[in-house]
Amino acid sequence: MERLGAGPGSGFKWETSPVKDDPHFHHFLLSQSEKPASSMEPISKRLKIIEEVTGSTSIQAADSTAINGSITPTDKRIGFLGLGLMGSGIVSNLLKMGHVVTVWNRTAEKCDLFIQEGARLGRTPAEVASMCDITFSCVSDPKAARDLVLGPSGVLQGIRPGKCYIEMSTVDPETITELSQVITSRGGRFLEAPVAGSQQLSNDGMLVILAAGDRTVYEDCSSCFQAMGKTSFFLGEAGNAARMMLILNMVQGSFMATIAEGLTLAQATGQSQQTFLDILCQGQMASTFVDQKCQNILQGNFKPDYYLKHIQKDLRLAISMGDTANHPTPMAAAANEVYKRAKALDQSDNDISAVYRAYIH
Repeated sequence: MERLGAGPGSGFKWETSPVKDDPHFHHFLLSQSEKPASSMEPISKRLKIIEEVTGSTSIQAADSTAINGSITPTDKRIGFLGLGLMGSGIVSNLLKMGHVVTVWNRTAEKCDLFIQEGARLGRTPAEVASMCDITFSCVSDPKAARDLVLGPSGVLQGIRPGKCYIEMSTVDPETITELSQVITSRGGRFLEAPVAGSQQLSNDGMLVILAAGDRTVYEDCSSCFQAMGKTSFFLGEAGNAARMMLILNMVQGSFMATIAEGLTLAQATGQSQQTFLDILCQGQMASTFVDQKCQNILQGNFKPDYYLKHIQKDLRLAISMGDTANHPTPMAAAANEVYKRAKALDQSDNDISAVYRAYIH
């Protein structure tokens, strides 16, 4: 991969790169050109390989768009640990696309539906890791992620040379570094792959996957990522995906709190909340996210699509990351306080839009 000396105003074009010839992926090398490539080209149609001007990290992104029915599933045995809001949709799509999947969940009853759909049952995380070539996990927070690997009958006990472990949980980069070290110390191969999305996007197979770590594991998981998501990015060394994911969720959480603040201020000043939403959705901030979240708020529907307690956790971790980098995060800190207030009002297990209730109590 060549260094790109891209300054302001530099143009780029996408050139075919012989990274690999998987027919489900389109590979391109970002290079300088006199004419900029169209910004309208879907990211899901290209592979980007970029070395930043700083030289500090390599950022690569690969197409992983699934066209239902066109995926050739890997013949590797897949394990999946954690059947929560996100994990359930992911496993369902892996099974639909023909993957052989063994599942485990802390509350075993959640496995029943997937067993009926053709999944196999693992008794412990260690057994799943031992039985499978590639094991994914998707759990709630750093403690749960570490316990799953390091605890009694944990993943680490099932890791042998060549076994792959993929951490999909949204955690801090320090946790990723720790897990990567212990997995590779047993001869295992490690990849982090947190996902941007929601329960609905997980069910629809439209997640965005942010991967980092062992590039060969990323390539081995091509059909899995195509089944669960519309796009995947490979971001270089382990820890980079965690950092990027926390930044994305920090922005989303702060934005949701601001929208809730606007809705309640409209009400407090005698303005129609529906009219506020109608105007908002005709402007530059119009999006499916804004429309759906606001409509749910106005209907009093706070069924979780992404748990409020998890976005507050992500804000907390992002603020901590900012502290480590000596970078100010005052907007995230303010939003975090509002989510903490919502948690105190027993909104933890509701959707992130329930932050609205922190402003009306």
